Amino acid sequence: MRVVLCVFVTGLLTSVLAAEEHVVETETHRFEEVADGVYFVSGTGAMVTRSNAMVVITDEDVLVVDSHITPAAGRALIEGVGRITDKPIRTLVNSHFHYDHSHGNQAFGPGVRVVGHEYTRHKMAKAPLEEHTFVGSSERDRQALEELRAALETVSDEEREALETQISIQAAHVESTAEIDPVAPDTTLAKKMTFFRGGREIELHFLGRAHTGGDVVVYLPAERLVFTGDMMLGGPPWPGDGWVNEWPATLERLKQLDFDLILPGHGPYFRDRELIDYVQAFHRELWEVVSALHAEGVSAEDAVERIDLSHHAENLPAARVRVDLRGVQRMYMVLEGTAE
Repeated sequence: MRVVLCVFVTGLLTSVLAAEEHVVETETHRFEEVADGVYFVSGTGAMVTRSNAMVVITDEDVLVVDSHITPAAGRALIEGVGRITDKPIRTLVNSHFHYDHSHGNQAFGPGVRVVGHEYTRHKMAKAPLEEHTFVGSSERDRQALEELRAALETVSDEEREALETQISIQAAHVESTAEIDPVAPDTTLAKKMTFFRGGREIELHFLGRAHTGGDVVVYLPAERLVFTGDMMLGGPPWPGDGWVNEWPATLERLKQLDFDLILPGHGPYFRDRELIDYVQAFHRELWEVVSALHAEGVSAEDAVERIDLSHHAENLPAARVRVDLRGVQRMYMVLEGTAE
């Protein structure tokens, strides 16, 4: 009995160790293997990364989805990939044009093909450093750094070390933001693109406008998983560049793909497909409410105060069912035909 017990315990410990081996952590990144050779990548907090990424290792090379927020974050991601494989990165996919998913592109260098939707190339080749999302974020980051430095005057000695670490991380992020030289995709798709390489089938789909006018989802049919960028998170994504009126139909087309696992552009991955239904319901009601307020001649500023979709918190995170002014302003632009 003792021998059998020892074998059982040894086997249990081996299983635990095997499970732990599916996670590789660097100082800046956490690489979790969610399928054979497929990694869901998130930041550890040691630097500002802001978004998730995905790494797909084929028999020949590596495909990376999304490059993070700055060249420094992109370089750290590349360094982390080198910890899990010695195969070269040959392809980078941008799920959409937003700065926190694409401003690390330049770190990958000219030898890496950058793929994105036609709209993503249009936005990134035009004036990406003038986009309101990037400008607003940069201003908030600089302000946050000033506030952290000012707080040094009031903290206790016990709190000082942690605050100084925060300041160091934030300062490095602001410094790397100044280094950004946007690189637009050099290869584009309109509807669908499929890579058959190194024993993998990797599909890129444009299913319709949603979070932006060019959201691309990366679908691995054999592995039954999809990387959705910000088109589908664990709750309603920010609509400030979105097409809320078209979003539910786009998500309906997403549901036609055969997958069990959703890897979002922010937050943890999940398997509950019912969340898609809840996000669709939220967007349908949001569009209906905002359209009615617009028709009444209510200003966007006043509309924000009148919108209450808190009942959706029964099925979605409470923080995700709030709508800010920029989101309402964007919907007004769509209604007035001035949105790009």
